[in-house]
Amino acid sequence: MNKQQEKVLVAGLCGLVVVAAGAFAVQPAMAAGYQVDQLAQVTGVAHWDNLNVRKWPASYSQKIGAYEPGSHVWVERCIEAQVGADWCLVDGQGVSGWVNSKYLTVVYDWDI
Repeated sequence: MNKQQEKVLVAGLCGLVVVAAGAFAVQPAMAAGYQVDQLAQVTGVAHWDNLNVRKWPASYSQKIGAYEPGSHVWVERCIEAQVGADWCLVDGQGVSGWVNSKYLTVVYDWDI
């Protein structure tokens, strides 16, 4: 094996490592969680601000939408965070994604 072949082999192995790391980066969505299936209201957000909706359950994830304070959303499930608040998969107002659970309050007395 000559030097050029070694370089190609090392580059290929590095590529595999990067792909594997990327696969683990999206693992939070598959983390331990719990079903909720309840209506919740967006609370704890300043009246001039919005609650960001994320593609994945992480603050660094892509923002895909936002809810105004007082909005009602359907909470499908949440995942347990090791540090900080849990993340919940929500749906409402044409937007479905992940939000930080500390900004949600379950609505117990609602009518369908």
